[in-house]
Amino acid sequence: MLVLARKVGQQIVIGDQIEVTVLEVRGEQVRLGINAPRSIAVHRKELLEQVAEENVRAAGVDRESLNAAAESVEEPEKGDDSARTK
Repeated sequence: MLVLARKVGQQIVIGDQIEVTVLEVRGEQVRLGINAPRSIAVHRKELLEQVAEENVRAAGVDRESLNAAAESVEEPEKGDDSARTK
């Protein structure tokens, strides 16, 4: 992980299109401003993880079952676009 120290008002740039600005530091909380194209999704990680867990739960399967199902699917042969189950 790259760790950078920034002050309020300073920025970091990610690639050519994403700019993150430190807007405010208050106690243990940092407010960030993010400029990115609409085509790039920006989410709070904890919310993204919560949505993923809800989706797995809604599907009625646990992660182990999902992983076992994924392992049971064979790689398609060259030129064959369909996947086969064992």
